[in-house]
Amino acid sequence: MRSQRRSRLARWAILPIGVAVTAILAGCTDAQLRGFLPPAEGVTNHTDRVIGLWTTSWIVLLIVGIITWGLIIWAAVAYRRRKGQTGLPVQLRYNMPIEIFYTIVPLILVLGFFAFTARDQAAIEAKVDPDYKITVYGKRWAWDFQYDTSNTYKQSIQTQVDDKGEIIEDSIPTLYLPVNKKIEIDIKSRDVIHSFWVIEFLYKKDMIPAKTNHMYFTPLKEGTYQGKCAELCGEYHSLMLFNVKVVSEDEYKAQMQKLEDAGNTGPIGEDLNANTNLPGNGTSTTNVEG
Repeated sequence: MRSQRRSRLARWAILPIGVAVTAILAGCTDAQLRGFLPPAEGVTNHTDRVIGLWTTSWIVLLIVGIITWGLIIWAAVAYRRRKGQTGLPVQLRYNMPIEIFYTIVPLILVLGFFAFTARDQAAIEAKVDPDYKITVYGKRWAWDFQYDTSNTYKQSIQTQVDDKGEIIEDSIPTLYLPVNKKIEIDIKSRDVIHSFWVIEFLYKKDMIPAKTNHMYFTPLKEGTYQGKCAELCGEYHSLMLFNVKVVSEDEYKAQMQKLEDAGNTGPIGEDLNANTNLPGNGTSTTNVEG
């Protein structure tokens, strides 16, 4: 009799959980179904891979959460104190099958997340033979774009704001990329640690003094994408903005020609680095006692 009552209570406890989950999933927006990622499908050859990993991870975690919440609610309902009962219920020291289950399942989840993350990271970080190579320098609080393949460059100053504190859009520097071409970007810093982040590309890389990092990708959609520094780098970090314009190859070459016509040719190099106390530049790092 008691077991039948517990079975009925368990069914009644699971019913509202199922209704709530159904209502939540039915009301999900497109952004929520993507795990709150920006609408970036197909922007580069890597964005769909990142979205797949992120969304699948959240689906797995949601299933684990639903099972855990359901068991908690079921235990609270099925083993609640009945009328006329006093004292504590019978205590169990342990349950070996459950202990094994709670150990094995998290281990499988962690190993699975690690394996799929390592697989996707290896694919994203794989070196390619680029059609175009670009060097990006981060500096407080702006960017230098050196188009190595075209032997041109574009230097910028900090993004400006007007009297109302609004950003002046025309002051934001723009990095041009040709669509459907393999790109290698060498990422460097002129002073402190920055981070090169194109939001819709769903990937970012730190810019570390005296170290060169690399990004390899192929932009697949023409358009304008927002970028920013993603590492707190000082007072005007929030104004360290840039845009990325993915254009046709003809338009890209036309932009390179404009830079050449303006005299912006040749490498801008490391001699503009503000941090002079870096390894390899001839400056001693040994403390001098005076």
